[in-house]
Amino acid sequence: MSRAIANSPRTASQLLPRSRIKMPSFTLYSARGSTNADRIRLTLAEGGFTDYEVVLLNLAQREQKSEENMQRNPWGKVPVVTFPGGFTLYESRAICKYLTRKYSFPLLPADSDIDAVALFEQAQSEEMFYFADPAGKISFEKFAKKFIGLHVDEAVVSSALKSVEAFFDVAERRLLQRGDYMAGREFTLVDIFYIPLIQRLFACGYGDVILERGAVSAWWDRVTNRPAIKKLLAADRDAITAAAAAAAGK
Repeated sequence: MSRAIANSPRTASQLLPRSRIKMPSFTLYSARGSTNADRIRLTLAEGGFTDYEVVLLNLAQREQKSEENMQRNPWGKVPVVTFPGGFTLYESRAICKYLTRKYSFPLLPADSDIDAVALFEQAQSEEMFYFADPAGKISFEKFAKKFIGLHVDEAVVSSALKSVEAFFDVAERRLLQRGDYMAGREFTLVDIFYIPLIQRLFACGYGDVILERGAVSAWWDRVTNRPAIKKLLAADRDAITAAAAAAAGK
């Protein structure tokens, strides 16, 4: 398990005398390569928020199933956020919505606009059930299994890919015809929710499901070229490259 302050590669104790250490606003328990945790990181980046600590659990050593983490999340998973007062929250989308409200990020429709709120909830359901479910299966089969030495079930991949393609066909013809973003005219958390698993689809060689559809590809460009998101994704790519180079040099 490793720790880092989000806005610095060094720990707080290296930056300030002990008497002047400012505790972070909350702790994010994460893991390298966690698309669920990446939703939260992207939300915080878009909100310009850096006052938090990241604790990385080693999934290969099953630290997520430790008694300590099971106290934070009874399902034994990441991400989880904990606050100094003891408040704890798990499930990535719930965390993103909570942080957005707590720190007033402009990523949710106003509560007073009940039509926009309803469209947001509808769009979130579409993302969860029609995209994230099959895309997550592809990610597990083609990405996660490679690192844990399990056999890839190509039948699962084929079926899930058909579902992902069907989803983006609907997004091309219907969802993105009602506005530039998945929930309508404005960029919201729903657009962020898609990013990690689409990044994983590209990594697994399935980027054409995005690039071959004009409206979907244009939406993807708009989303990933937002300054904060673009900066975080570039930093992640640099970190992956550096880690690969270090591993090759051993």
